[in-house]
Amino acid sequence: MRTVAQPGLAGAPPNFRFVRIGATSGIDADEVLEGLSRTQKSLPAKLLYDARGSELFNAICETEAYYPTRTERAIFLEHAGAMAEAIGADSVIVEPGSGEMSKVRMLLPALRPSAYVGMDVSEKQLISAGTRLAADYAELDVLAVCGDFGRLDAVSPHVPAASKRVAFFPGSTIGNLDPARAREFLSVLFNLVGDDGVAIVGVDLRKAKAVLDLAYNDPEGYTRAFNLNLLTRLNRDLGGDFDERRFQHHAFYDEARGRIEMHLVSMVAQKVRIANREITFAPGESIHTESSYKYEPQAFAALAGEAGFETQRLWTDAREYFGVFLLARN
Repeated sequence: MRTVAQPGLAGAPPNFRFVRIGATSGIDADEVLEGLSRTQKSLPAKLLYDARGSELFNAICETEAYYPTRTERAIFLEHAGAMAEAIGADSVIVEPGSGEMSKVRMLLPALRPSAYVGMDVSEKQLISAGTRLAADYAELDVLAVCGDFGRLDAVSPHVPAASKRVAFFPGSTIGNLDPARAREFLSVLFNLVGDDGVAIVGVDLRKAKAVLDLAYNDPEGYTRAFNLNLLTRLNRDLGGDFDERRFQHHAFYDEARGRIEMHLVSMVAQKVRIANREITFAPGESIHTESSYKYEPQAFAALAGEAGFETQRLWTDAREYFGVFLLARN
């Protein structure tokens, strides 16, 4: 693993620092080929988030159909004071998958941490959001870490000292992990925060299938473009020759598994070359690109408990569409 630190970037505020962890390409050919060789072809959801993918996801979050972002935002706006009171003073926030760093801004005025660490795979967005945050909060030390949050353990040595670490994982990203991997990731957060730390985790709650299906098939078509952009990325980064016109976006809620599944479905029999390998598709065969698990509150609390956490607080909206959990060590 390679770690590259850049104490300053041209024009960046003095309270901003950038670190890159691991490879700079953000895409692993062996991982892609292994996924496309499975009986059910699949690719990790992190590959959806190149620069263009991140832009499209931000657009998705502003649609009427995609309720999670605005619902969670309303929870933070209403309960930021209570969250800050429960967490206490002199903290450092660590946010894996930080994106535009917009949600942490709702906590900063009330919590007033000494430092913030944002981690994301999209370097361009990470630097842009991090420098803006540092400029807006001159008293806040901002560290931007470019890397996959699966390498969160490598971030710990770079985290500034504070009396309390707060792992901040909003946006229902925990749902992109199957329950076993979610438990493992929560165990990583458990180790990251230490004895006195806490975790704030956003969780999308179970609800009507019609609401969920619409959320991942927005009428504006942003989710379709977001999903198909993965093929554009594979062509660009791995020399693929995918033709987007031969694939269609398909997302649906599987009630038995309690998860949204997102696929790219081949509309015809075809052969695609990528990374010097030929991949065959039958008509109707798909690449599973993302899952998003939805939880009952008690089920997620139990899952967090298996990782060593106990649920101290749970904040929800009036419809109980979304939950923000405050987790502490048992």
